[in-house]
Amino acid sequence: MTKQANIDATKRWGAEVASAGKYDVLDEILAPGFVDNDPAPDQGPGIEGLKDFFRKMRTAFPDLKAEVVEMVATDEHVAMRYTLSGTHRGEFQGVSATGNNFEVGALQIGRFENGKCVERWGSTDELGMLKQLGILERVAGQSK
Repeated sequence: MTKQANIDATKRWGAEVASAGKYDVLDEILAPGFVDNDPAPDQGPGIEGLKDFFRKMRTAFPDLKAEVVEMVATDEHVAMRYTLSGTHRGEFQGVSATGNNFEVGALQIGRFENGKCVERWGSTDELGMLKQLGILERVAGQSK
């Protein structure tokens, strides 16, 4: 497959899966043995684990948006810098809705074979997200 096909698949991940809740798109863009090397807390393995993660995120943040800021690609890898944002309207990590908004930066690198992502690495400013949502103070208070 071409570098452009890998870029297009990565864009679909953000636009169709994260932002629009079309979880079955993951079956089209991820390889059957897909490995997430940086899973979110409580995320299960493989494609089904990722689908479940996005279901939970979109339940907690119905207006979740992943907007690409920059992409760089080779024939095998696609690196994406993006902004993740949403409004806390449902339970998230055991915390009921705060109504607060968040917007944080994130990075993702995907490795592709035959036009499908076989593994990913990523990093999201989770601390910044928890601070903006007002959750960090709640969690810190519980651990005392």
